[in-house]
Amino acid sequence: MPPAWLTDIFAALMLVVAAVSAARLAAARPWQPGAVIPDTDIAHLLMGIAMAGMLASSLTTLPNAAWEVIFALLTVWFAYRVARDARASGIRALASGHCAPHLVHSAAMLYMFLAVKTAASGSMAGMSGSAGSAMQALAYPTLAFIFALILIGYTAWDLDQLPGFRPGLAAMVAPSHQLAVAASVAGTGDAGISTTRTPPASSAGTGPEVADGASGHSGAAVLLSPGTTVGCRIAMGVTMALMLFLMI
Repeated sequence: MPPAWLTDIFAALMLVVAAVSAARLAAARPWQPGAVIPDTDIAHLLMGIAMAGMLASSLTTLPNAAWEVIFALLTVWFAYRVARDARASGIRALASGHCAPHLVHSAAMLYMFLAVKTAASGSMAGMSGSAGSAMQALAYPTLAFIFALILIGYTAWDLDQLPGFRPGLAAMVAPSHQLAVAASVAGTGDAGISTTRTPPASSAGTGPEVADGASGHSGAAVLLSPGTTVGCRIAMGVTMALMLFLMI
């Protein structure tokens, strides 16, 4: 039986993932004409809400039947995406494509909701981890173990890829630092001796505003960066694997 504090921590983590995904969707404005629909953020948002409800009964939202339909649709969608990627790049789509992990996540979520219902209909005793946990035992534990191993593998791959996003992140944050350096250099001569302390009247008061704008731009860039998507996927992979192990 998992302790209440453990399930509460991971439930809170899933709510953070859901909130980040919602913020990414709001920033991307997929409802505007011509915008690309970020299916991964939609999947992360739904999975975060669903897993938080499975980890803490007080956070339960939709009935299991509704989640089964949602994750069945997501599984079909990402299976289509993976098949399309496989036609373009072959078997590498399963190892390095970004849609394959989401296919496994969607299928694992569908399995968990279906297996809980099957276990209940088969008169199997539910295994509530704590008074506030909604976790139950799963039918077909071997399948749960296989899903958990695959999730661990994709999570390890994501962790290995994460350092590759650091240069891009540094490039996003750099402009605000460059503005600060430029502002300090503007009041310094070639010999390093200060030539002026007061900005011209035409530019007075614009420095902080430009810096704030650059900071906001870099913040939005970090939010929408691929590294943020991978970070959310890592958190979900770890949480989902833990849930499967605890519900076997």
